[in-house]
Amino acid sequence: MDVSFINRSRHVGQSYFSSIFTTLWAFFTVIPIVYRIRPKLILVNGPGTCIPIVIASLLLWILFLINRPKIVFVESICRVQSLSLTGKILQYLPVHILVQWPQLTEHYPKTQYIGRLV
Repeated sequence: MDVSFINRSRHVGQSYFSSIFTTLWAFFTVIPIVYRIRPKLILVNGPGTCIPIVIASLLLWILFLINRPKIVFVESICRVQSLSLTGKILQYLPVHILVQWPQLTEHYPKTQYIGRLV
């Protein structure tokens, strides 16, 4: 098993403006990890830390450096009324978004409800 540590995209209480820079830093540190691992499946949830992983894998795929991985984002069970900021961002990318409340699929057509996952 290979364990890699990446930088957080945003810390609790950090401003959105400064999180742009920490997200970019996380993105550049995750590129070599994704390239080395060459995942077939990327399963992510919750925090913005998954955004650099998803974008890095898609970029490496676009550049023909890795095969296209299947990417699945599982939204938190706490998100009953709306998607998290991460979910809202990822809905514009080729990612499968699984929600844990059926009513979210009415407001976010790119999401899928397959039952409770947690």
